[in-house]
Amino acid sequence: MADDWAFLERIYKLLRDEDVLATSPEASVVDFKFPDELARIIDVSLDTKVSRTADEAEEICRLVLRYSVKTGHRYFCNQLFGGCDVYGLAGAWITDALNTSQYTFEVAPVFTLIEDTIIRKCLELFNFSEGDGIFSPGGSMSNMYAMILARFKVNPKFKCMGMFGSPPLVAFTSQDAHYSLKKAAHWMGIGLNNLEVVESDERGRMCPEALKKAIVRVKEEGRRPFFVNATAGTTVLGAFDDINALADVCQEAGVWLHLDACLGGTAILSEKHKNLLRGSERLNSLAWNPHKTLGAPLQCSILIVSGEKNLLHKCNCANADYLFQQDKFYDISYDTGDKSFQCGRKVDSFKVWLMLKVRGVNELGLKVDNAMEMSQYLTNRLKSNSTFRLVLDEFQYTNICFWYIPKSMRGQEETQEWWNTLYKVAPLIKEKMVKKGSMMVGFCPLPHKNVGNFFRMVITCYPTLTRNDVDCFIAEIEQFGDSLDFPL
Repeated sequence: MADDWAFLERIYKLLRDEDVLATSPEASVVDFKFPDELARIIDVSLDTKVSRTADEAEEICRLVLRYSVKTGHRYFCNQLFGGCDVYGLAGAWITDALNTSQYTFEVAPVFTLIEDTIIRKCLELFNFSEGDGIFSPGGSMSNMYAMILARFKVNPKFKCMGMFGSPPLVAFTSQDAHYSLKKAAHWMGIGLNNLEVVESDERGRMCPEALKKAIVRVKEEGRRPFFVNATAGTTVLGAFDDINALADVCQEAGVWLHLDACLGGTAILSEKHKNLLRGSERLNSLAWNPHKTLGAPLQCSILIVSGEKNLLHKCNCANADYLFQQDKFYDISYDTGDKSFQCGRKVDSFKVWLMLKVRGVNELGLKVDNAMEMSQYLTNRLKSNSTFRLVLDEFQYTNICFWYIPKSMRGQEETQEWWNTLYKVAPLIKEKMVKKGSMMVGFCPLPHKNVGNFFRMVITCYPTLTRNDVDCFIAEIEQFGDSLDFPL
């Protein structure tokens, strides 16, 4: 056992020496290698007949760290997540070391209490008067939980009898919503043709009037509307749907309203910006991922449900008597695993609980404020620089979307051919920045808006960016852009 601890201490020192929580700006975000070359460097092959020494194991870990993306680098703005909070990381280490499952008080006495506490805190934060919740492995699963609950609410007999002979159930989501709704419709057997995609406005927000018309049309077709997915912080533009306006439509139609707040839910911690989630008390369910903006270690996803306390259990329970025995010596209401689709379930609640316990809502809210402030600063800088073009004049969240215009394209007539050329610029600059390793910023198109590739820079709470960091981002992109070869 002493040798085991000695090895773990070596790995801790390795992580500390690499400074993975806050990688130096001078270091590379990634030391990029193509797959074949990387497979040779790491030697990903497995020979089960060969054992390794502790020195060899440490060297393997060193290589893995070297060639992995440093999400704690301040110039990593490629995804909706970034680096992680140190207390969240401590929580992850402890739960992984204890190696237990979340399903019963018997094997997770502290963590069942902690998950319950976090769920009650989330109900309070989002103004749900009462309800329940569950941690799940990612926002996609949280959204599917909500859709399954909505189906169960329509007719609890579907759980035993299936949907045979009933009118097709129809779910609604916006053009700019997350793709997980398509997967949920497929997995649940509803079918992609019964997922109605509702028009969004020029800023990426679902149009309430378009939703209302879609619900009326579906009813006229003999199908049954049962679920609407709204979004707080769309994946690309960071748009926040108008919850109150959509709630009016859903209330009139008798349809479940879910909010995918996986990205934007973190705004609730900020006194300055929680108004983005105005109307949350009118929702039936909400999904939030603290592992995105807030910096809880992946994965950390919460679903909360308004109203009936036992709805999750009624919907999902399978009454496995070998695990959820009814004659235990303690209060079995703390055995919450049967309200989950999973059996074995990681302890994700402790990570965000420890962050909130140590830092408090106010301190974390200030980190959200900084991310929002840096996003606005970036927006203002790009507006005042003629070499850039914003996709929108203003953004609601920390996703800032823009084009870089190379020298040879400035001052030209902006024909369709001009735009088609501009759409090639972001991928080429991205290739240069990744190969150099200096920064990572994502790019994407919006085909439903007839818009091609642009940069999507996402600012999170970790690492905490400064104005100087934003200025360096802009200068680096300009330098890459100036080095492009034309014609593209």
